[in-house]
Amino acid sequence: MKRILNYIFKHKWLLAIPTFSMLLVIVVCLFEPYVQKLFIDKVITGGERTLIPYLIGGIIVINIIKAVFGYIKEYLFDLLSAKVTKDLKEDLFGHIQKLPFGYFDKMNTGELMSRIGEDVENIWRAIGFGLRLFVENSLYFVFSSVILLYLDWKLALACIIIMLPIAYIAIKLESKIVDSYEKISDQNAVINTTAQENISGVRLVKAFGREKHEILKFLKMNRKNFKLNMEQAKITADYFPPIELLTNISLVIMIALGGILVINKEITLGTLVAFSGYIWNLIWPMRMLGWLINIIAQNNASANKIFKIMDIEPAIKDSSDSVTLPKISGNIDFKDVSFKYGEEEVLNNINLKIPAGSTVAIMGTTGSGKTSIINLLGRYYDVSKGKVLIDGIDVKNIKLNDLRSNIAIVPQDVFLFSDTIEENIRFGNRNASDEQIIEAANLACASRFISKLPEGYSTIIGERGLGLSGGQKQRISIARALVRRAPIIILDDATSALDMETEFQLLKNLNSLNDKSTVFIIAHRISAVKNADIILFLDNGEIVEKGTHDELITLKGKYYEIYKEQFKDFETITQEVIA
Repeated sequence: MKRILNYIFKHKWLLAIPTFSMLLVIVVCLFEPYVQKLFIDKVITGGERTLIPYLIGGIIVINIIKAVFGYIKEYLFDLLSAKVTKDLKEDLFGHIQKLPFGYFDKMNTGELMSRIGEDVENIWRAIGFGLRLFVENSLYFVFSSVILLYLDWKLALACIIIMLPIAYIAIKLESKIVDSYEKISDQNAVINTTAQENISGVRLVKAFGREKHEILKFLKMNRKNFKLNMEQAKITADYFPPIELLTNISLVIMIALGGILVINKEITLGTLVAFSGYIWNLIWPMRMLGWLINIIAQNNASANKIFKIMDIEPAIKDSSDSVTLPKISGNIDFKDVSFKYGEEEVLNNINLKIPAGSTVAIMGTTGSGKTSIINLLGRYYDVSKGKVLIDGIDVKNIKLNDLRSNIAIVPQDVFLFSDTIEENIRFGNRNASDEQIIEAANLACASRFISKLPEGYSTIIGERGLGLSGGQKQRISIARALVRRAPIIILDDATSALDMETEFQLLKNLNSLNDKSTVFIIAHRISAVKNADIILFLDNGEIVEKGTHDELITLKGKYYEIYKEQFKDFETITQEVIA
């Protein structure tokens, strides 16, 4: 709660005005029963009719103040809670953006969505209603108790004592309800993850006819959520009735004992009527205590989940002596680089020297560490041992923003946003002109199919590129990288869905660029890598072969075996023609 209060106190004036309005409303509300007492004792019983205009005027003024400042209080407290949750969402989202790849390897999307959505909304409800009502009701309870003791201490004590057990019940309720909401919050995240995965993969589910299985899986998760909510409801049901009973007993005591005191002329009728008004300022806070504890418990559970994420220190961040490097040449050195993913060694003793402007192709078996090499280059992960140098500077000593702004990557798993083709390409460079976008699309061999679409570059594509073929999605993704005009370009199996003719033209376009970038190509096809300046073949995290296409063919190693397999039909045809 302390950290939530820090967010609240950032908006001091927005807190001060509704707080003043709340105090003013409380004060005038506390005057109202006393005015009623004066009306009964002075006017009705005492016959002082000259007081009628003043007392009625006083009641009118009290209600006008309650209406005006009550509106200010409600609106500004809502505005305050909205601003706090806005700040919290922005900070949480911004912090998530700083977390490294390794964090997302272990975290479900659905759980993060629960934290940004449902848990932040719980905090909004706590600030807008729960916390404010808790303070308001506490003030009503304290001030009304003082006034009741002033009016008649015996009657006041009789009513207040009966309410003391409610405080004990509230403490017991809070200890149980917090744990319950923690479990509900966790289960909501599980449900969100299940639903998100199913909806994202609905085509696969339908293709394999697994609808019934997915429905049953969701029902199982939802049944557990229902069970947890019923446990929470039982806790509430166990504690709310005693609170209602005790507050009603207090009301009965006030009527019975107060009536006796009026008959015995120990208090006036007006005092009893005023007592009745003030006693409700005790009863309502007590009745709402359980509900307020529910809201505050939800807030605490949600806040713990949110700040647990925000307390994660990004493993990859700028070092204290990091240097600014707005533009790089593209000279790259891997010196004795090893990398572990968890306990598993992925790369072992990698040594590479790549001149700027070179094209480097990386081949190898699945899981040999091809993608890991380029992940280390952009510091998406950090090396376990050794150094990765760009232009002679360790990447750990380059500001992350500078480093990554000089790298354009086409990932293996193509991701396109639900937006226009133009905006998907412009994502690579927010300052790109329309001409630069068209040029990038031309280089990526995408302009022809884009121009045939009904709305061309303004065509809105579905989620993750729904409606486009695999090759079309890859070409848009490549255009997005090329529009960045980065000195380092990484194509991670980026041409696997392209036909060989388009792939050849694309690679030819890359080689024809005037400002030649250092290009990394990860591929499984010889046709994609044979013209590279340096070809690496990885096996079990080690470079087992390195050279040009002709050198590796002469070596007759693993690269040659793949070449023979992929070009055996071509060689057979060639031999038949020669014969």
